[in-house]
Amino acid sequence: MEQRDWTDGHVERWKPVLPELDPDVEGAVTRMKKLSVHLRRVREQSLVDFALDRQEFDTLHKLAGRGGKAAPSDLAADLDLAPASVTGRLDALERRGFARRTPSTTDRRRVDVELTDQGRSTWLGAMDFLGNEEERLLGVLGKDERRLLNSMLRRIMVAAEDRGGAAWD
Repeated sequence: MEQRDWTDGHVERWKPVLPELDPDVEGAVTRMKKLSVHLRRVREQSLVDFALDRQEFDTLHKLAGRGGKAAPSDLAADLDLAPASVTGRLDALERRGFARRTPSTTDRRRVDVELTDQGRSTWLGAMDFLGNEEERLLGVLGKDERRLLNSMLRRIMVAAEDRGGAAWD
């Protein structure tokens, strides 16, 4: 017999109130919401543990995603921010030793932003904290089950994105 979780009780409470309620849909959606909240809390705790604010982490994350080097305009586009907002973020990251601006090697009118070793280490530490929890949670599934779950969630996301949903980043 499968173990019960909080959502099982939730569905049981609502089934008599909403007889047409599909317990599988309600259960899946409620569990996805609760997992999302849980992972958000873990991510926020990782930021506290690494003394990062959300803006710093997001900027380090986008910079790391570009191989550790990018033009400020590229970061502004990635973060969906005005260039002036990115300048403030980069100033703060430079003060903390997480990033540095250097003259571009291809265009002397431009600067490049580089992730420092300290910035990369801090970003990786925060990422590992969350990644370890994701591995712990999905570790209850076998490799084939994880692949199947991923495939099923992809089908659901394709349907959501097809509806013209908001930005998914």
